[in-house]
Amino acid sequence: MSGGGGGEEEQHLPGVSSASGSAAGTTGGRSTPDVKRSAVRHLIQRYFHQLQSGCGNAHCTNANCASSGRVAPMTPNEVAARALQLFSQDAQLCEAPTSATSSPQDVDMLSPNDSSSSSSGSSTSTITSASTTTTTSRQSQNAQPAAVVAVCSPNLVQNIPQLDIGCVEPSSGDSEPCTPTLPTVQSLEANSLMALYEQCRAADSYDRICHAIGDVFSSVDRLSKSFIRSAEPAASSSLQELLANPPEALNKEQLRTLEGEHDKDEDSTQQVEEEVVTEEGLAIASTESEVVTEAEPEEEDEDVPMAQTTEATSEEDPSQSSDTQVDLPGLRRVQRLLFGSQTRAITDKLTSSVIQLADWVHYMRPDWEKVIHCLIICFDLATNTNNSVADTDYLDRVLPKLCHAAAAMPVHAQARLARIWAAHCSDQLQALVAACQQQITVQVLLDEDSMRENGSIISVTKVLKIVFYANILASELERPSCRVPLEDRTETVAASSSNSVSVEDDIFAYNSILQPHMPKFAEDQLEKALQVSAIDCRKPLVPLEEFYNEALSDNIQMHHDYLSYKTLAMESELGSGQNNYFSFMLYAFILTPATKVDALYYDSRMRMYSERYSSLYSILNNFGQEGQDGTPRPDLKLSVRRDQLINDALIGLELVAMSNPKDLKKQLVVEFVGEQGIDEGGVSKEFFQLIVEEIFNPAFGMFIQQEETNNMWFNATPYENGAQFTLIGIIIGLAIYNNVILAVNFPMVVYRKLMGYCGTFADLSDWSPTLSKSLKSMLDYQGQDMEEVFDQTFKISYSNVFGEMVEHELVPNGKDVLVGQHNKQLFVNLYSDFLLNTNIQQQFNAFRKGFEMVTDESPLKLLFRPEEIEMLVCGSREFDFVELEHSTEYEGGYTEETQIIQDFWSIVHAMPNESKRKLLEFTTGSARVPVGGLKCLRLLITRHGPDSDRLPTSHTCFNVLLLPEYSSREKLEERLLKAINYSKGFGML
Repeated sequence: MSGGGGGEEEQHLPGVSSASGSAAGTTGGRSTPDVKRSAVRHLIQRYFHQLQSGCGNAHCTNANCASSGRVAPMTPNEVAARALQLFSQDAQLCEAPTSATSSPQDVDMLSPNDSSSSSSGSSTSTITSASTTTTTSRQSQNAQPAAVVAVCSPNLVQNIPQLDIGCVEPSSGDSEPCTPTLPTVQSLEANSLMALYEQCRAADSYDRICHAIGDVFSSVDRLSKSFIRSAEPAASSSLQELLANPPEALNKEQLRTLEGEHDKDEDSTQQVEEEVVTEEGLAIASTESEVVTEAEPEEEDEDVPMAQTTEATSEEDPSQSSDTQVDLPGLRRVQRLLFGSQTRAITDKLTSSVIQLADWVHYMRPDWEKVIHCLIICFDLATNTNNSVADTDYLDRVLPKLCHAAAAMPVHAQARLARIWAAHCSDQLQALVAACQQQITVQVLLDEDSMRENGSIISVTKVLKIVFYANILASELERPSCRVPLEDRTETVAASSSNSVSVEDDIFAYNSILQPHMPKFAEDQLEKALQVSAIDCRKPLVPLEEFYNEALSDNIQMHHDYLSYKTLAMESELGSGQNNYFSFMLYAFILTPATKVDALYYDSRMRMYSERYSSLYSILNNFGQEGQDGTPRPDLKLSVRRDQLINDALIGLELVAMSNPKDLKKQLVVEFVGEQGIDEGGVSKEFFQLIVEEIFNPAFGMFIQQEETNNMWFNATPYENGAQFTLIGIIIGLAIYNNVILAVNFPMVVYRKLMGYCGTFADLSDWSPTLSKSLKSMLDYQGQDMEEVFDQTFKISYSNVFGEMVEHELVPNGKDVLVGQHNKQLFVNLYSDFLLNTNIQQQFNAFRKGFEMVTDESPLKLLFRPEEIEMLVCGSREFDFVELEHSTEYEGGYTEETQIIQDFWSIVHAMPNESKRKLLEFTTGSARVPVGGLKCLRLLITRHGPDSDRLPTSHTCFNVLLLPEYSSREKLEERLLKAINYSKGFGML
């Protein structure tokens, strides 16, 4: 306020009319700082005396005057705070009595006798009035901007919630005054904003709060300084963390925290408590209040144990931290207050300001740590809604813009946002998922033809990916991760190869470890940054199925999306820096399993066509040349005999896998010797069905059936060598590659292992529920007599395929090591690892090798989770023939209203499930339900002539049922049941 060496322009005080004018006039039109300070002091004294003693008028109607009888009893400190508020509002002043100018109470008001406030020193506090009275308007018209008044007494405002308002700082030279009328608000806190709202509501004018919201919420720098939580909640959360740690992990600083010595500054603590007591008041930007707001940094300890490496890592790399300074409880109180207001001007201003901030972030790329703070605030305002009009309007207008801003962040910033959401906003993840899904659905319905070019859909999808990983982090994770690194897999394969007893295990010219399992461009960088995967999460906080978007999946036109995916792959191979394409295949969590199956189908067909063209080119290139022993086929043809199905199939596949494994990626064509059927898909379906029945027959000796679950498991002592398991893996891979569903009952751990994970104790519940419960009871037992109660050593026994008991020691001399409280977890882990991994290591490695010989280049692992792969192999468990009826089409004169069609469906719905499965097998070639349910099956029923004694027939390749128009319902039922019960083999019609 004071200037050195330069003149000062005349500045009018907000809220000062005649009094300030006369004061200024005494200096000959030149307003000195002392005169300004004296005028403000005089006005505040008048407000204080008016509140405490009144004006003396018995008929006074001023609600802020004690004489009116409408002023509630207050302490001197509360009266002082209220006087400051009235001054800032330019409230009505009664005619002052002659004795009011020099009252002793006024002196007490300006210098209260409070020892607790003496610690603030001589720092300067600023009081800003945002008056909109006629006097101020005239001052603005005279181009004389309002000044920010500095009151040197810090004791005056120690109890007022902080509202950081920009002011003119003292300088040594000439400077321009602050912004006219309404100064720029630099930051907001929950209490100050709520107090300001109450002031505006009392004055029936919301201009000041709209101005404050506009200033703060439209600026990254200002909003990043706002809604900062106090140090006390952080200390309490730190205390909870320390109490959760074992005693030996505590260092000196933590022990001091537990003893209550972390409150080193008693004056600061007392000041925090005083600020909490005062809920109303004008915010004061003072040095001491800033110190109170920010958490005081703790002194570093040299002897920090290893248990505290997380905090140390966060200090070194903030992007790895999940901490945030946002005062979420206070922010949510503000949200309920503002969005519950009857005044739309506040929410409209908030909406427009956040949109302005989001656009600035999207284009300017500022400091990402500040942006994260702002996004947490703005997203939290969007998710804590009450479905009111204001909430919905804010959500619809702001959320797409926020997603644009968040999608523009680099990976490390997105990872930090995911960590913060997981740690502090887990209760809002469900609402955030629903809000994002709603935005995507609305945009899809508005623009079905160009979803991949719709910026809003793309941005919201990218944010939904951040929420997806936040949901995983907030869930119960399997730690350490059960993912097997490729290096370990290489060592495992090498060890199993060296331990094999037959050289036939190495007959296939393929190394699954060296083959690409996922294109480089398709690697999930956010997953790598967070070092977490969806497979690590056993029980997600928000079910992963809620991330599916039905509208998007139904309208995506997957063939176009697959072309975008291949274009991205091509640009990645060429090293192109441009990225003008977007593919939802890289965000597979949002796609339904049925849509993913379509993507896998297009990929398989493209590879089949590529192999076919390569073979035709080779034929044309070698045409007429001598010395060519064999001509390559454009397909993978298997000729098998029904009575020698296993031998013919495995020998044929073995020859192909040994000579050229790439031929396995050609289209499979099966021919049953002696039958006329042409394979357009139906013959292959029956081939897979028959061969799976033979392979998984316990008499074949490669798999055993677990009586408790009816699941199939690898025989630890098989009759055959590892090459046979490789061939079986090839068959499973070919079924997926050729879009055929199999009747295979594997436990879920098999699909997790195929995805590169090892089996753990959590997988035992599906593998053997009884054993899992027994081991769980051992882990839950807390008695010190565990050795006597369980009498279990580290030697286990199990039954092999011949019914013999086999013993195995989990550790050296395991028969002498009893299981107790100190080693029970080790016992359970070793026991589970032996049963699910070690005992079948050689067999499973060969099986996985064959599986990956077919699927290594497909986007299988990119698109599907283990449970979805199980659905892909085995089909859906939903067996709803009502859906099939609704999706069925008719030809040849049949319609839904035709009598025979109505009779047909009434007969079908009355069938037992076993007959329904036979009907499904008769018409489609498979008794399994496709992924997505029977509604995804396109059955066609066509008229096959008039009434006759012919049985119904079908084209299983095309899901066509040929149904004669029988004369009665009884005849239809008799003919249909005979057809589905005695149908085997193929013939020409």
